[in-house]
Amino acid sequence: MANTMKKWLLSFFLSSSTLLYSGLSHAGWYEVTGMATVVSSEEVARVHALEDALYKAISFSGADIGSIANLRPFLESNRTEYQFANHEVRYIVINEQEVRRNVMVVKARIDIYPSATGCHVSQYKKTFLVGNIDLVSPQQAVMGQVYKIGDDFAQVINRQLDAESSSFVSVGTTDYEINKRYPDRLKMIAEDTGAQYIIGGVITDLTATIEQKTFSDDVINRQFALEMTVFDGKTGSEVYNRNYREVARWPFAKTSQVDTKSARFWASTYGDMMLRVSRNIMLDLESEVSCKITLPEVVAKWDNVITIDLGRIHGVEEGDKLQAWHTGSFIDQKGLPRNKVTQTDITLTVSRVYETEAELKVDQPELAGSIQIGDVMHKLLN
Repeated sequence: MANTMKKWLLSFFLSSSTLLYSGLSHAGWYEVTGMATVVSSEEVARVHALEDALYKAISFSGADIGSIANLRPFLESNRTEYQFANHEVRYIVINEQEVRRNVMVVKARIDIYPSATGCHVSQYKKTFLVGNIDLVSPQQAVMGQVYKIGDDFAQVINRQLDAESSSFVSVGTTDYEINKRYPDRLKMIAEDTGAQYIIGGVITDLTATIEQKTFSDDVINRQFALEMTVFDGKTGSEVYNRNYREVARWPFAKTSQVDTKSARFWASTYGDMMLRVSRNIMLDLESEVSCKITLPEVVAKWDNVITIDLGRIHGVEEGDKLQAWHTGSFIDQKGLPRNKVTQTDITLTVSRVYETEAELKVDQPELAGSIQIGDVMHKLLN
């Protein structure tokens, strides 16, 4: 982890002479260096290094990191310049590209126009609960005795969401089984932990291939395949699913026992690959889930003071304006229960903020009586 953080904190050079002003956005050239270990080929490492540089520039500029996922397919073409339309990233120029000690290093200049209308700007943060990640085939973990690699990777995802995400905050990890066959159980777990979404995952491949060398140590390349699923905590239903597959050199002896909690493991070529997968998971969530609307729910009421279930960790601030929506249910023509949400003209102002809750005062006190526990709020843009 420490090695990766050092990489992420490499110097950013902002060319102030090229700063432009356009509307509400400040555009700038960001000169960054991205790195990736060469495993299968230099072409693949080049894409990973360019992704690394792009992530650093976008994070530093304040632009929407969720937009990186949309650019990944274009980076696979081996070019020295990339131009994009209708995107915060307008231009990428590869200044230098070389392999140093089996590490691909790409230096790039990236032109970014940060937008003030991204989902990470206009919405409150969503809470995630990270479930432990199981092994489909525990026998694949025999080499290195890495039976806890899934649980330790869940902790990495947990820290990734907390430290780097623009739209999410993690409420921690859980030992409860995360299984889509039991939606009611998922709803109870989410309610108990205060999670709006739950991440579950399974590692489907940890197999290794060994290239035997006559005059040097054998080269071991090991797979890492993972299936991640995101569930809605309110309904228990699946909202997102994606598979990840990478391969990296396994630098440890075949008979050694490897501690997957140790800095030595996470600083290795294999651990570094897993950290990249963790970051890609976060970026994909930013792309796919961040724009889903966040609706604070009324959990308590006293006269014209309303308490909602979002607070400081979600980005709620004193003075925020919200609009009330009434919730209800009905039986449709086929006899199925349905939920409905009805917009009102009632607005509220946040008056006090706690860690995970906030108090609001109704701007129209004469209408406060119509707000009920279970109603939801929608944040109004300033």
